[in-house]
Amino acid sequence: MKHLLPAFLVVCSAFFVATLGTQAVGQEWPTRPVKLYVPFGPGSTPDMVARVIADRLAQKLGQPFVVEDKPGASGNLGTDAVAKAEPDGYTLGISIAGPLAINALLFGKLPYDPAKDFAYVTMVATQPSALAVNARLGVNTVAELVDLLKRNPGKYNFGSIGNGSVSHLAMEAIALKSGTQIVHVPYTSSPQAMTALLRGDVEMACLPAIAVTPQLSSGAVRILAVSTAARSALLPGIPTLRESGIDVEADAWNGLIAPAGTPDAIVAKIAREVAEVITAPEVRDKLATQLMEPIPGTPAAFRARIDADLARWTPVIRAANIRIN
Repeated sequence: MKHLLPAFLVVCSAFFVATLGTQAVGQEWPTRPVKLYVPFGPGSTPDMVARVIADRLAQKLGQPFVVEDKPGASGNLGTDAVAKAEPDGYTLGISIAGPLAINALLFGKLPYDPAKDFAYVTMVATQPSALAVNARLGVNTVAELVDLLKRNPGKYNFGSIGNGSVSHLAMEAIALKSGTQIVHVPYTSSPQAMTALLRGDVEMACLPAIAVTPQLSSGAVRILAVSTAARSALLPGIPTLRESGIDVEADAWNGLIAPAGTPDAIVAKIAREVAEVITAPEVRDKLATQLMEPIPGTPAAFRARIDADLARWTPVIRAANIRIN
């Protein structure tokens, strides 16, 4: 027993020192510039969110937060840059449902494993998508649209932000749930898809609401529903798809990630700092101008959201036979 006691004390001391060391690392972070990767181009929603966060964190914590746009491969390129970085808290990323969930269903192989290669720090913000139609289509409700589509299978087109995007999957889900057939016409951005809708090149689209609302005053387009689970506080007069009889949910969210293995103490501190930043009144107001709302939460809640998206989109992707490679 006398021989065991010193060994026990050594183990306890080592554990105590390691615990204090981990806590100290978390308390000290950041001591140098932090890089924040965005897997899409300048002007994209993730880019805008990243720059708002980076600016406020730099002011708050006294270190530069450098945003680097790294677009390509449907968001996989920039997201992979986070996966391959040192897990020390000095490389973070803003990403969305595509690279973190949906792309695993669309691509034959990803350069990273979404389930293993990231520390999921916190969700950041969400934005409703809006089901919009060209006013010349002559429908004012989702029920009227579904009736028209059922009477004319395959006659009408919908625009999207690209093959496999949430805007594509949302419309495929609407067609699947309503038993209708609509032809997909992909574009490369919200502005392009919105221009096509205004011109009548496509008759409908489910796009980020901020892409649609500036055009409502012209009378050329109408929003029939939003695709969030509940009505958006920023668009309270517009019903949800579920209220309108179509059980489809498809909001556009952003989340903050770090490389797997980033110390828990640093992850926890980043999550706290980001939550304080995005819920501050001035940031909340800035997000609201883009029809976005802050949704900070725990890593567990973030992972649960990814699991929910995988469960939501797997049957839609299979039914529509959507593949990218």
